Amino acid sequence: MLLVILLILVSATWAFIKIADEVIEGDTQAFDRWAVRSMRQVDDPSIPIGPSWMQEMGRDATAFGGIGALVLFTLAISGYLWIDGKTQMMWLLMTSAAGGTLVSSSLKYLFSRPRPDIVPHLSIVSTSSFPSGHSMLAAVIYLTLGALLAASATRTAVKVYVLGVAVLLTVIVGVSRVYLGVHYPTDVLAGWMAGLTWSLLCWLVARWLQRHRRIESPNGEATLVPASFRDV
Repeated sequence: MLLVILLILVSATWAFIKIADEVIEGDTQAFDRWAVRSMRQVDDPSIPIGPSWMQEMGRDATAFGGIGALVLFTLAISGYLWIDGKTQMMWLLMTSAAGGTLVSSSLKYLFSRPRPDIVPHLSIVSTSSFPSGHSMLAAVIYLTLGALLAASATRTAVKVYVLGVAVLLTVIVGVSRVYLGVHYPTDVLAGWMAGLTWSLLCWLVARWLQRHRRIESPNGEATLVPASFRDV
């Protein structure tokens, strides 16, 4: 299983580098512009496709990847870990969230890609476009929290459900950013890959720390990851 995790980690990193290279070369521009424009009315680019309530749902969905919501989720889970006596795990979670935010901001500054300008934005934005910060931080927070909750579950169905919800939240946040016209699809894909990479790195760090008794396990066992990891 550890080899599978490492393979996913390497694949996500390679995918981010590949997407970034294509974006820098301008090879994705035609597709990106088409995808953003296809989510608006043909005769009026200021109106998104679908019924009127979909626009409001898009704003609701994108809020799950906003700083306010992610800080709230992180503090809520951190508070639970602190009350449960898992202070080292709490600090690890907060550090991974803060580190993910720093990495996201650094990547945005490095690439400095302009926001889509072919449709009016339906959400207020102030930073550059690549990678999508909402998509990346949603992956960082929700996948990390999903891994913590799944590790404390004993039934496979519960583990699959928790991780499925974490992935679903990450996906709808990214799709909403394109729907609202504030990101290109490649921004979102790169954000997902960067967020997945960071989450897996934090997960591996947590596994190593738990094996060396540096932090607590969420389920009272020696490691954060499934039993099949322990003897690898």
